[in-house]
Amino acid sequence: MSKRGTSRRSVLVGSASGLGSAWIATHWSGILEAQEHAKKAARPGASAKLAFFSPEQALEIEAVTAQIIPTDGTPGAREAGSIHFIDRALATFDRDKQPVYTQGLKDLEAKTRELFQGQEKFSSLTPAQQVQLLKSIERTPFFAQVRTHTVVGFFANPEYGGNAGEVGWKLIGFEDKFNYQPPFGYYDRNKQG
Repeated sequence: MSKRGTSRRSVLVGSASGLGSAWIATHWSGILEAQEHAKKAARPGASAKLAFFSPEQALEIEAVTAQIIPTDGTPGAREAGSIHFIDRALATFDRDKQPVYTQGLKDLEAKTRELFQGQEKFSSLTPAQQVQLLKSIERTPFFAQVRTHTVVGFFANPEYGGNAGEVGWKLIGFEDKFNYQPPFGYYDRNKQG
Protein backbone atom coordinates (compact mmCIF):
# COMPACT_ATOMS: atom_id res chain seq x y z
CA MET A 1 0.00 0.00 0.00
CA SER A 2 1.44 3.38 -0.90
CA LYS A 3 2.01 6.00 1.73
CA ARG A 4 -0.15 8.45 -0.18
CA GLY A 5 -3.14 6.09 -0.19
CA THR A 6 -2.97 5.45 3.54
CA SER A 7 -4.69 7.84 5.91
CA ARG A 8 -4.54 7.89 9.67
CA ARG A 9 -8.21 7.03 9.71
CA SER A 10 -7.79 3.95 7.49
CA VAL A 11 -4.91 2.69 9.63
CA LEU A 12 -6.94 3.17 12.82
CA VAL A 13 -10.02 1.51 11.32
CA GLY A 14 -7.87 -1.43 10.23
CA SER A 15 -6.30 -1.68 13.68
CA ALA A 16 -9.67 -1.56 15.41
CA SER A 17 -11.18 -4.21 13.17
CA GLY A 18 -8.25 -6.53 13.80
CA LEU A 19 -8.78 -6.70 17.55
CA GLY A 20 -11.52 -9.29 17.24
CA SER A 21 -14.27 -10.67 19.37
CA ALA A 22 -12.18 -13.60 20.65
CA TRP A 23 -10.15 -11.23 22.81
CA ILE A 24 -13.31 -9.64 24.21
CA ALA A 25 -14.88 -13.03 24.95
CA THR A 26 -11.74 -14.20 26.75
CA HIS A 27 -11.64 -11.11 28.97
CA TRP A 28 -15.37 -10.49 29.40
CA SER A 29 -15.62 -10.80 33.20
CA GLY A 30 -12.60 -8.54 33.70
CA ILE A 31 -13.97 -6.00 31.24
CA LEU A 32 -17.21 -5.88 33.23
CA GLU A 33 -15.17 -5.38 36.41
CA ALA A 34 -13.22 -2.54 34.76
CA GLN A 35 -16.47 -1.01 33.52
CA GLU A 36 -17.95 -1.03 37.00
CA HIS A 37 -14.82 0.58 38.45
CA ALA A 38 -14.82 3.25 35.71
CA LYS A 39 -18.50 4.01 36.41
CA LYS A 40 -17.73 4.57 40.09
CA ALA A 41 -14.77 6.81 39.22
CA ALA A 42 -16.96 8.86 36.84
CA ARG A 43 -19.52 9.75 39.50
CA PRO A 44 -19.75 13.45 40.37
CA GLY A 45 -17.17 14.37 42.99
CA ALA A 46 -15.07 11.25 42.36
CA SER A 47 -11.51 11.77 41.16
CA ALA A 48 -9.88 9.49 38.64
CA LYS A 49 -7.41 7.58 40.76
CA LEU A 50 -4.71 5.37 39.35
CA ALA A 51 -5.01 1.73 40.38
CA PHE A 52 -1.76 0.29 39.01
CA PHE A 53 0.56 3.08 37.86
CA SER A 54 2.22 5.68 40.02
CA PRO A 55 1.64 9.23 38.72
CA GLU A 56 5.23 9.23 37.35
CA GLN A 57 4.72 5.90 35.55
CA ALA A 58 1.40 7.10 34.13
CA LEU A 59 3.13 10.18 32.72
CA GLU A 60 5.66 7.97 30.90
CA ILE A 61 3.04 5.58 29.49
CA GLU A 62 0.80 8.47 28.46
CA ALA A 63 3.74 9.97 26.52
CA VAL A 64 4.17 6.64 24.71
CA THR A 65 0.46 6.44 23.88
CA ALA A 66 0.55 10.01 22.57
CA GLN A 67 3.13 8.91 20.01
CA ILE A 68 1.17 5.78 19.05
CA ILE A 69 -2.00 7.78 18.33
CA PRO A 70 -0.79 11.38 18.18
CA THR A 71 -2.86 14.50 18.31
CA ASP A 72 -3.01 16.17 14.91
CA GLY A 73 -6.13 17.60 13.28
CA THR A 74 -8.08 15.22 15.51
CA PRO A 75 -7.70 14.15 19.16
CA GLY A 76 -5.17 11.46 19.97
CA ALA A 77 -4.65 8.89 22.72
CA ARG A 78 -3.92 11.57 25.32
CA GLU A 79 -7.27 13.30 24.75
CA ALA A 80 -9.06 9.95 24.65
CA GLY A 81 -7.66 9.09 28.09
CA SER A 82 -6.11 5.82 26.93
CA ILE A 83 -3.87 5.90 30.02
CA HIS A 84 -6.94 5.44 32.23
CA PHE A 85 -8.08 2.45 30.19
CA ILE A 86 -4.59 0.90 30.41
CA ASP A 87 -4.35 1.52 34.15
CA ARG A 88 -7.79 -0.03 34.66
CA ALA A 89 -6.92 -3.00 32.43
CA LEU A 90 -3.75 -3.73 34.42
CA ALA A 91 -5.68 -3.59 37.68
CA THR A 92 -8.47 -5.86 36.44
CA PHE A 93 -8.71 -8.13 33.39
CA ASP A 94 -5.08 -7.82 32.20
CA ARG A 95 -3.31 -8.23 35.55
CA ASP A 96 -1.04 -10.82 33.96
CA LYS A 97 0.47 -8.00 31.82
CA GLN A 98 1.72 -6.05 34.86
CA PRO A 99 5.25 -7.53 34.66
CA VAL A 100 5.49 -6.48 30.98
CA TYR A 101 4.81 -2.87 31.99
CA THR A 102 6.99 -2.95 35.10
CA GLN A 103 10.01 -4.23 33.18
CA GLY A 104 9.15 -2.17 30.11
CA LEU A 105 9.17 1.07 32.10
CA LYS A 106 12.62 0.20 33.50
CA ASP A 107 13.86 -0.60 30.00
CA LEU A 108 12.31 2.60 28.63
CA GLU A 109 14.21 4.67 31.19
CA ALA A 110 17.46 2.81 30.46
CA LYS A 111 17.00 3.28 26.70
CA THR A 112 16.29 6.99 27.24
CA ARG A 113 19.58 7.38 29.14
CA GLU A 114 21.44 5.32 26.54
CA LEU A 115 20.24 7.27 23.51
CA PHE A 116 20.00 10.75 25.03
CA GLN A 117 22.74 11.51 27.52
CA GLY A 118 21.55 13.55 30.46
CA GLN A 119 17.90 12.55 29.97
CA GLU A 120 16.13 10.09 32.26
CA LYS A 121 12.45 10.40 31.37
CA PHE A 122 10.89 9.50 28.05
CA SER A 123 8.21 12.13 28.66
CA SER A 124 10.84 14.90 28.79
CA LEU A 125 12.21 14.11 25.31
CA THR A 126 11.20 16.09 22.24
CA PRO A 127 8.59 14.45 19.99
CA ALA A 128 11.29 13.59 17.42
CA GLN A 129 13.45 11.97 20.12
CA GLN A 130 10.45 10.02 21.41
CA VAL A 131 9.74 8.65 17.94
CA GLN A 132 13.41 7.72 17.50
CA LEU A 133 13.41 5.84 20.80
CA LEU A 134 10.12 4.07 20.09
CA LYS A 135 11.45 2.89 16.73
CA SER A 136 14.35 1.28 18.57
CA ILE A 137 11.97 -0.74 20.81
CA GLU A 138 9.05 -1.32 18.44
CA ARG A 139 9.65 -5.10 18.30
CA THR A 140 9.62 -5.60 22.09
CA PRO A 141 6.76 -7.23 24.01
CA PHE A 142 6.41 -3.99 26.00
CA PHE A 143 5.81 -1.81 22.96
CA ALA A 144 3.47 -4.38 21.41
CA GLN A 145 1.40 -4.46 24.62
CA VAL A 146 1.27 -0.68 25.01
CA ARG A 147 0.23 -0.34 21.35
CA THR A 148 -2.56 -2.92 21.77
CA HIS A 149 -3.85 -1.31 24.96
CA THR A 150 -3.65 2.17 23.41
CA VAL A 151 -5.71 1.21 20.38
CA VAL A 152 -8.26 -0.71 22.47
CA GLY A 153 -8.53 2.19 24.92
CA PHE A 154 -8.94 4.67 22.09
CA PHE A 155 -11.92 2.81 20.60
CA ALA A 156 -13.44 1.09 23.67
CA ASN A 157 -16.76 2.03 25.18
CA PRO A 158 -16.02 5.09 27.35
CA GLU A 159 -17.42 3.18 30.31
CA TYR A 160 -14.20 1.12 30.27
CA GLY A 161 -12.02 4.12 31.08
CA GLY A 162 -10.79 5.31 27.65
CA ASN A 163 -12.31 6.94 24.57
CA ALA A 164 -13.19 10.07 26.57
CA GLY A 165 -15.82 12.14 24.82
CA GLU A 166 -16.12 9.28 22.31
CA VAL A 167 -13.22 10.77 20.33
CA GLY A 168 -12.24 7.37 18.90
CA TRP A 169 -15.76 6.64 17.76
CA LYS A 170 -16.12 10.08 16.19
CA LEU A 171 -12.87 9.61 14.30
CA ILE A 172 -14.14 6.49 12.55
CA GLY A 173 -17.74 7.65 12.22
CA PHE A 174 -19.20 5.17 14.72
CA GLU A 175 -22.67 6.10 15.95
CA ASP A 176 -23.18 5.69 19.67
CA LYS A 177 -26.48 3.88 19.11
CA PHE A 178 -26.80 0.35 20.32
CA ASN A 179 -30.51 0.09 19.57
CA TYR A 180 -31.73 0.90 16.10
CA GLN A 181 -35.30 1.34 14.98
CA PRO A 182 -36.54 0.01 11.65
CA PRO A 183 -35.99 0.52 8.83
CA PHE A 184 -32.42 -0.64 9.29
CA GLY A 185 -31.20 -0.16 5.75
CA TYR A 186 -31.97 0.07 2.09
CA TYR A 187 -32.98 -3.60 1.89
CA ASP A 188 -36.02 -3.25 4.18
CA ARG A 189 -36.88 0.43 3.89
CA ASN A 190 -40.23 -0.24 2.23
CA LYS A 191 -41.35 -3.03 4.55
CA GLN A 192 -44.26 -2.42 6.88
CA GLY A 193 -44.49 -3.63 10.51
